[in-house]
Amino acid sequence: MTADTLTVALGERSYPIRVGAGLLDAASASLPLRDRPLLMLSDDNVAPLYAGQLARSLGLGDDQKLVVAAGEGSKSLGTLERVLDWMLERRLPRDGVLIALGGGVIGDLAGFAAAIYQRGIDFVQCPTTLLAMVDSSVGGKTGINHARGKNLIGAFHQPIAVLADSATLDTLPAREYGAGLAEVYKYALLGDAGFLDWLDAHADALLARDAEAVQHVIRTCCRMKAEIVARDERESGARALLNLGHSFGHAIEAYEQYRGYLHGEAVAVGMRIATGLSVRLGRLDATAGERIGESLDRAGLPSALPQGMNVDDFLRLMALDKKVKAGRLRLVLLDGIGEAVVTGDYGDGALEAELAQWCATAS
Repeated sequence: MTADTLTVALGERSYPIRVGAGLLDAASASLPLRDRPLLMLSDDNVAPLYAGQLARSLGLGDDQKLVVAAGEGSKSLGTLERVLDWMLERRLPRDGVLIALGGGVIGDLAGFAAAIYQRGIDFVQCPTTLLAMVDSSVGGKTGINHARGKNLIGAFHQPIAVLADSATLDTLPAREYGAGLAEVYKYALLGDAGFLDWLDAHADALLARDAEAVQHVIRTCCRMKAEIVARDERESGARALLNLGHSFGHAIEAYEQYRGYLHGEAVAVGMRIATGLSVRLGRLDATAGERIGESLDRAGLPSALPQGMNVDDFLRLMALDKKVKAGRLRLVLLDGIGEAVVTGDYGDGALEAELAQWCATAS
């Protein structure tokens, strides 16, 4: 099976996305690095598995690698300061490149460090989780969390390349793989009903991590995201559709202080809430709503809220969402499968009623 190459078309800042098995071994030939100074950031789950492989391909020594703790807790000011200190200690020049090897946490952290180090240097995304491959590694959203909310400190900073070696998914824990599937289904719900049909037909192959099925979904999701980012790089319009399920999901993550649900798990529950609200408002046909729930169930995606979470918790945490404009939170809702819209026209009563219905199951 050959590798796929796509392009995020952003004029002079356009960059390639390479998808396929075995790409880490060929990184030096696949990445536009031109003998530039390099440093690599990874975490203590991924580094033992793949840092040596990538380092050999790029000719990196041990002193050019930094390994931080795995998990959402590393998207913090403290870890960011540690990364910047290391970059300064290694005297990485402005023409240097920071390589992010890991999942979404490492990609977001490395990207933000690159965005602010010496007013911005280049970085490369080498995602090793399904979620990062289909979503977070593409599009230039970088950042860290704050106790008051997820991704509240960050910057738009595009990578110069994305190298998604699908072979790294062979070692991905089942729970992390499932979290990535949530983002895969998100793309189908927001913009491609035919893709949801494909996912339903190939759910067993996808759950079994069939190589062709996995590469197909990565390619499809990256193509969709690349097209959206090319139209709306800084989320002033169409790109906000990519936040389907995220306003609710981010509230769930913040409620658990980023120590409970994985990001994709929270987004899966958030998509179910957005679907329910869309049906409640009469935007989405009830039959379509049921079909969405069945599709998410077939993929093994979660449907329960954290124990004890209530409506006030949701409203308090969602008030800090970055999609709040003029004091009004805009939500991504569905007018049909593959037909997402961003709107502030949902009625507070309907929102609270939908949340109350979900929270009743978490009490």
